[in-house]
Amino acid sequence: MKNVLTSTASFLFVILILANGTDAFQPAKRTTTRTTEAGKGSIVTTRQFPQQPFGQTPPLQQQQRRLLGEGKLVLSSSAPSDVEDVDYDDNGDEDDTPTEQQSNNAQIDNDDDALTATTREELKVELLRMCASYDRGFGASPKVRRTVQDLVDRLEALNPTPKGAARGMDGKSSIIDKTAPKPPLQGIWRMVWTTALDVLNLEASPVASQGAIYQVIEPPVATNIIDFIPRIQALFPASSFPPSLVRAEVQTRTSIRSNSSGSRDNYDDSNRVGLTFEGVKLVPIEILGVKSPDFLPSLQVDLPTKFINLEDLPGVNPDNLPGYFDVTYLDDDMLIIKQSAPGGYFVSIKVDNCFP
Repeated sequence: MKNVLTSTASFLFVILILANGTDAFQPAKRTTTRTTEAGKGSIVTTRQFPQQPFGQTPPLQQQQRRLLGEGKLVLSSSAPSDVEDVDYDDNGDEDDTPTEQQSNNAQIDNDDDALTATTREELKVELLRMCASYDRGFGASPKVRRTVQDLVDRLEALNPTPKGAARGMDGKSSIIDKTAPKPPLQGIWRMVWTTALDVLNLEASPVASQGAIYQVIEPPVATNIIDFIPRIQALFPASSFPPSLVRAEVQTRTSIRSNSSGSRDNYDDSNRVGLTFEGVKLVPIEILGVKSPDFLPSLQVDLPTKFINLEDLPGVNPDNLPGYFDVTYLDDDMLIIKQSAPGGYFVSIKVDNCFP
């Protein structure tokens, strides 16, 4: 009876081999499909797994460890995960070659940066066109002001310097480290637009009209410069009336203030610049077509704050002092700031000098 059963089992085993052909001894193939990020395509991968003899299949964990070591298996899941898939090379080491998806993501990021830069430049061109058309805001109607403000708001959303614009404005970094990079705001800036009433009201003066307006920033000092031209001179052609020009210089001391997103422990991220007014100076540049001689004295008034730093006084919180402005946009050639009371925006462009 035993021999009959053995012969029957051997016969069935032969029949099974003949029915399946040689594929019974070939490595099994498994095809898996992995969907790329955001559903932008799929990657179909065919992997080979050795066929184990009948009755000798090793445990699942042991089989996975061996295949991982041979670089033939990458564990993945369709469920969301914060862990990235890791590929291995033929030696079992982690393969750091960028995948197709990583290359695509990098290309998308580069395209987005290029599009943002293009949009930013287009907005700047349109903003400067509006500024020139309406005399820096002095001749703007309420409708024009709203249009310009919309351009400013859109530029602020693309600000390439969202934090750290006030770095170095206290002047201490340049004193401690001569090799430290210069502050981002350092330079000469010429105003091309404003909504600040304290500047726009200057147009109401019956004596003088405004010429160029600058802000010269050399931390820890910022000097506001306004060129005044006699009102009567502006009413006549330039060749028919001898020109005159008087320059007003308002000197302020700058510091770094904390803003709503910063703290006193980390001023490097602040975009708020504190201002302490120290004095005003009137300098005659040209009188009736004659350059003012060097010996002609200027009219200067110094405030007590020039000699006493309010921020150093006991019990004074510098962040609560009234004078400051927030940098809402800053790149290599354009600056937009919003001042504290009485409020208002200033749009400025960077220039090489402020010669009258």
